[in-house]
Amino acid sequence: MKLGLGRWLRWYLVVGLSCLFLAGCSGNPTQGKTLRVATEPAFPPFEFQGKDGELQGFSIDLMNAAATAAGFKVDFQSLPFDGIIPALQAKTVDAAISSITITQERAKTISFSRPYFKAGLAIAIGADNQDITGFDSLKNKKVAVQIGTTGATKAKSIPGVQIRSFDSAPIALQELLNNNVDAVINDAPVTLYAINTGNLQGIKVVEQLLTEEFYGIATPKKSPYLRLINQGLTTVLQTGTYQQIYQKWFKSNPPELPEKSAIANQIGADTSSAILTSIGVILQSAPTLLNGALVTLQLTVFSVFAGLIGGSLIGIVRLSPITPVRWLARAYVDFFRGTPLLVQIFMIYFGLPAIAQELGFTFTFDRLVAGVIALSLNSAAYIAEVVRAGIQSIEPGQSEASQSLGLSAVETMIYVIFPQAFRRMIPPLGNEFISLLKDTSLVAVIGFEELFRKGQLIVAENYRSFEIYAAVAVVYLCLTLLSSQAFSRLEVWMNPVKRSQVASHR
Repeated sequence: MKLGLGRWLRWYLVVGLSCLFLAGCSGNPTQGKTLRVATEPAFPPFEFQGKDGELQGFSIDLMNAAATAAGFKVDFQSLPFDGIIPALQAKTVDAAISSITITQERAKTISFSRPYFKAGLAIAIGADNQDITGFDSLKNKKVAVQIGTTGATKAKSIPGVQIRSFDSAPIALQELLNNNVDAVINDAPVTLYAINTGNLQGIKVVEQLLTEEFYGIATPKKSPYLRLINQGLTTVLQTGTYQQIYQKWFKSNPPELPEKSAIANQIGADTSSAILTSIGVILQSAPTLLNGALVTLQLTVFSVFAGLIGGSLIGIVRLSPITPVRWLARAYVDFFRGTPLLVQIFMIYFGLPAIAQELGFTFTFDRLVAGVIALSLNSAAYIAEVVRAGIQSIEPGQSEASQSLGLSAVETMIYVIFPQAFRRMIPPLGNEFISLLKDTSLVAVIGFEELFRKGQLIVAENYRSFEIYAAVAVVYLCLTLLSSQAFSRLEVWMNPVKRSQVASHR
């Protein structure tokens, strides 16, 4: 009897523990988790930063409500729109809510939740523009779009169109305000919100809802959180919370939303298509990237040439005995070395035309001209210090000897001091050239299609970020190595001692 009782007790203990284990496994392990959710806070009224710096907007409120309903937490992370899908592919974020339209192409690389917003594209033009009346009127026009959006895809179907791609919708609309483009194709709710809130004066919408689109919350493929997100969205829609959020931001009743996207239901069929190999992707993109490399070299050469002239003059002025002139040159150097080049590009390309309009006259910049001016002004500040240091490195006795021979101060500088100083300047000038070559990538923010922007545009189409950006890096590396070799040869050629040593080795 004791043995039988012990056996029964052990059996009950095993069954009890098994039930507890199974009960624990049956719960949702994703509940209570903190999800890293990417968003681009430059798309009001969906995602933007308020006056206090806090994220707000329709999408932010909806995500927080869905998280509360499904029992998880949200950690918002700001990313540029064209970097969100690569981040999802790399699984550096768990989800993304950034007014991402559910499309066939995107559904091949990421997964979408049930649709949470019905939207479409709109055409925005200047208030006094009478030529553009609809989509068909955009033929042979200049159109601004946000990179990687459905608006950018739609613009490609316009015959003869000149597309200018920007990193965010507000920059594209600013381009229209500055009269640099004829129209902007953008999401209708965003454009209408900007006009209705008074932030965009002088812009009107001529055609709304060119397409019928749905936004979805994006997740990586096979994400364990997609079911939880859908659960939260469904609860928000059923309890009336969605209607309250919609009323808050759009002052109207929300349209009916489907439970599932037709595109999302076809993901399995789409992913069975052939996938290009990494080498194939790079080879296919090589002509476009090499074209961008030529533009990068063109931009660099123009900027260095102008910067070398300006920097040489400023560097000489920095040594002037006239105090106010010397201080003015010092102020120029301090300003352009002490502020980011990106800010300077924005100030020149967007700021100057905006100030001109406020003063009552129209002033626009060609993107190449604006890029060269910004890079040249910035480069001149650094070159000025190189020139000043090079001149000061020449022994004072040489100036005294030249003047004793009857040369003037200007002649001494031209024929004696500067040629010797220039030889010593070549290594730091080579460094400045290489730095400027890489800094040309910043001009992409004003839509200038140099090497880096070409890479961004390719990634926006095929979402193969690693292969394309690796190819871009290799091209930059080749350009910098060639530049380094060219300056090394120039340094040898300018130095008689080294030149004779090289000749003797031959």
